[in-house]
Amino acid sequence: MIILKNVVLRRGSKVLLGDASVTLTPGEKVGLVGRNGAGKSSLFAMLNGSLHEDGGEFSIPSQWRMAQVAQDMPETEQSATDFVVAGDTALVEAQKEVEAAEASDDGMRMAHAYMALNDVGAHDAPARAQALILGLGFTVAELDQPVNSFSGGWRMRLQLARALMCPSDLLLLDEPTNHLDLDALVWLEAWLKQYAGTMVVISHDREFLDAVTNVTLHIDNGRLIRYGGNYSKFEDMRAEQMLLQQAALARQADKIAHLQKFIDRFKAKASKAKQAQSRVKALERMEKIAPVLADAEFQFEFKEPASLPNPMLTLSAAAMGYPPAEDAAVATPTTIIQNVNRSVLAGQRIGILGANGQGKSTLVKTIAGALQAITGEIIQGKGLNIGYFSQQELDVLRPEDNPLEHMIRLVRDTPVAMRPSYNDCREQGLRNFLGTFNFSGDMVKQAVGSMSGGEKARLVLCMIVWQRPNLLLLDEPTNHLDLSTREALSVALNEFEGSVMLVSHDRALLRSVCDEFWMVSRGGVKDFDGDLDDYQVYLLEEAKRRREAAKG
Repeated sequence: MIILKNVVLRRGSKVLLGDASVTLTPGEKVGLVGRNGAGKSSLFAMLNGSLHEDGGEFSIPSQWRMAQVAQDMPETEQSATDFVVAGDTALVEAQKEVEAAEASDDGMRMAHAYMALNDVGAHDAPARAQALILGLGFTVAELDQPVNSFSGGWRMRLQLARALMCPSDLLLLDEPTNHLDLDALVWLEAWLKQYAGTMVVISHDREFLDAVTNVTLHIDNGRLIRYGGNYSKFEDMRAEQMLLQQAALARQADKIAHLQKFIDRFKAKASKAKQAQSRVKALERMEKIAPVLADAEFQFEFKEPASLPNPMLTLSAAAMGYPPAEDAAVATPTTIIQNVNRSVLAGQRIGILGANGQGKSTLVKTIAGALQAITGEIIQGKGLNIGYFSQQELDVLRPEDNPLEHMIRLVRDTPVAMRPSYNDCREQGLRNFLGTFNFSGDMVKQAVGSMSGGEKARLVLCMIVWQRPNLLLLDEPTNHLDLSTREALSVALNEFEGSVMLVSHDRALLRSVCDEFWMVSRGGVKDFDGDLDDYQVYLLEEAKRRREAAKG
């Protein structure tokens, strides 16, 4: 078992955990939740041994094997398959022993070494590694490509596959879904449900937590509180506790007021002074029930669009993809999807589905104008004003500039006819607007490069809202958002009067916002007749098909 008894954990002078106690039994799947800065990652660091408790007792069975996702970006010419196979620490140790046994020329040692190598599954290790790689969205053609040939997000998927490859009794996962598309996420859920060890996971994806956890640990004001059940059950139980606590607080406030009234009335009278003094002591001794402070909720709304053209835009025989590389011998563009004939109407809420690499982002980028259509037409309605959040939007922010400078530049780049009122474009108006997105005080002058991913995403949302779009194109907008900000985004999108096109692996957001789905698949775009549950079945079948193809 994992046991924390009266544990104190500090980071600098800040107490993250004070007198925290909890027990986790073997095989439990634990979701670790709490506000940003509450200490989730520090508790992870204590679990993996890189941070030690400042007080109390902490223990993990010494024989337990631990696996976690390395956070460093791998730099190696190893193939994807070999890199993931090397994550099997038992296999690596067995291979080293075989090499040492062969060098010693000891027949008995060699026999034992080869038996141990067989016992750890050396014969099917590449196949197991490739099943993990394919499940996380890679293609069969990429199995033998060098790790260095992949982008950062794909390398982090390989780090995740490597952690899953490692035999373990304790699996630590810190935001494992950040770099995953919905198809890879569905596959990962299915894999984790079969995992036999103890798992502790941090995630801002409520449906993922609901699917893979059966215990929730909540870090709240330095305390560690255990709830039996997944995230949704935790929310229900916590809401009930908060209501009870509010009632207790109200009763206590009435009692305090009554005592204070007696003290104020009689403290000056000699005959009542003794009783008044006893009331003072009772008031001092009374246990203070902490006011119930719900997690600081961030709320915002999209402004009413200036116009709602209908249709918003029309795609006519459009082919989409990427232009030829500048150094290409033959200037031939790469076509991803073609013959797209679709219209986006005012008020539509469209979720864009499709397995990884099928062209979801290509479709959104082309509609946004970040890519040019290869052939065909994209006809925009009169007055169309697009708000575009791309997966790479955070990289577009200037690290050395602060939020106020970003807003001032946005004003300058926006045509006068499309700007809000004059006062909203002045510096004080921009400061006030930034304040509604929790950028207040010194934060408006803080360099964006020093901000967290969530703060950067919030700044991008702020800039989009200021522009008063009537069509929102959102490509994975929740990657860096915590649960409360995701809730705020969901509420804002449901109240938005314009049209929405959404690519996301956050199924809770897709369910709450979208009322129809487009499927990008096999070079085309079509309606998806079904709900997200049907789509998850489809994705699992696609993953199985890819694994079978790899075996072949």
